[in-house]
Amino acid sequence: MDLLPSADQLELAAVASEFFAEQVPISAIRDRRDEPSAIPRKLWSAGADLGLLGVSAAEDVGGSGLDLDDEALLFRELGRWLVPGPFLASGGGARRAGRAGHAGLARSIVTGEVLVGLAQRRDGEPGDGRRVAGTFDLFDRPDASYVLVVDPSGAGLLETASLEDVRTIECIDPGTRLASATAAGTAPLCWVPAEDEPIRSRGLVLASAVLVGIAEAARDQAVEHAKTRVQFGRPIGVNQAIKHACVDMAVAAEAAWEQTLFAAISMRSGRADAEFQVLAANVVAGRAAVGNAAASIQVHGGMGYTYEHDAHLYLKRAHVVEQFFGSTRERLGDLLAQEAAQ
Repeated sequence: MDLLPSADQLELAAVASEFFAEQVPISAIRDRRDEPSAIPRKLWSAGADLGLLGVSAAEDVGGSGLDLDDEALLFRELGRWLVPGPFLASGGGARRAGRAGHAGLARSIVTGEVLVGLAQRRDGEPGDGRRVAGTFDLFDRPDASYVLVVDPSGAGLLETASLEDVRTIECIDPGTRLASATAAGTAPLCWVPAEDEPIRSRGLVLASAVLVGIAEAARDQAVEHAKTRVQFGRPIGVNQAIKHACVDMAVAAEAAWEQTLFAAISMRSGRADAEFQVLAANVVAGRAAVGNAAASIQVHGGMGYTYEHDAHLYLKRAHVVEQFFGSTRERLGDLLAQEAAQ
């Protein structure tokens, strides 16, 4: 099994990285912290024109039809640049709509005309595909016509207009828009059973890739500061406490990326222990992202705690993404319940 990215995959990651760095700088998170949406529709459409919303969607709806490991490379860059916006839910929504026979809707999502937010269940019984009920946390709901609901039985799209008691909630991450809403037995527009496609597992792999990008960016940020910050006539990186912290961050980020990539390839190749690998990747990547972001703040010292510095933004985004598709405790429980890996 080849774990090295191909030339085409590297080109996809490079194009995405260049676009994010030039068009969606991290400073925009602060600039738009009081705006209803964290990303302007013009930039969202520009990303869609590059094909960033349809990497894994079928070609007949305007997507690229690529595999999960290709998509993971893109989401790694989303984490590295702290790009706001409902990329995960919109990409998943396009796949759901296409597989359920709603080709027109899938095409509209891929082109950026229709946005899809993520609905994270807070309480209520999981749906069976006929009706969806319960209270949900909504991520990046502004401008979204639909929300993606993921339950153990499958996943589907709900019209945002059908949700009740929608309340905006202040999120710890200024680049994420959070709300709460209730679904009162609402019929989803389309539903794909889990046996037809492991929707939650795909989402966990992509969330892990975002966390890997955060872990790597926090590592690089800390290393660069350690090399350039001078105290008492020497770079602070000469001190063992700083060296060891940076090395630990490098090891954690590398382990998280290899496990995430292996999980994506395990799903693509149909390994018997694919679910184990997916859950392990999410746990490892979550710990790497939170740990590296926190360590980066420590390496930066007093300036790392200020709102004007980027260090705290990585930690806040890591905590938010780590909660996608269930809590860390739930995933650890699921992982422990799995049979041993092959």
